Amino acid sequence: MLQQLRRRGPYAKTADRRRKILEAAAQVYAECGYYGSSLREVALKAGVSLSNLTHHFATKEEILLATLRQRDADGLNQDAPQSAAEFRTQIIAQARANEELATLIGLYSVLSAEATMQGHPARDYFVERFANLRHEYTETLTLLARQGQLRTGFDPHLTAVSLVALWDGLQLQWLLEPHKIDVVRQLDAFLDAILTE
Repeated sequence: MLQQLRRRGPYAKTADRRRKILEAAAQVYAECGYYGSSLREVALKAGVSLSNLTHHFATKEEILLATLRQRDADGLNQDAPQSAAEFRTQIIAQARANEELATLIGLYSVLSAEATMQGHPARDYFVERFANLRHEYTETLTLLARQGQLRTGFDPHLTAVSLVALWDGLQLQWLLEPHKIDVVRQLDAFLDAILTE
């Protein structure tokens, strides 16, 4: 019975190999960007042959999008906050978690900048991701405004856009000067400025 509950060997190996390839791709893309890297470099970093890599991911674009989706899947999945305290807790928890993910934050920063170019394979991903973040934060801040927990004079949508821009900008500065920029402290100060509790 116990053996039936375990994942079968080949399937477990496939999942582990895919994860190893995605971790290697994240490192290579963070160091070289999408355009400055190759599948051969990813295979080398992952310790697999190029043919093995292309068995799992047929194209460079496919592995890029899988890497970005994996980053999102590894993030904190939480329900929409219902109070200013919950909103603050979620933002600060994610910012603290990001401090342990410098490679992935670097990957995100490099690829989001590259994706501003027309035709970049991750452009649609980042456009959608930013739109979703702005929408989620706008919804939460609108709720908080109705509850009197967003300070007077702060428009929920404009504040949501500002939060996304602030967070991304702080992370980029942190990557450049990690000992001088405290992302958590800066975000907490921003939340102090906009929230009543």
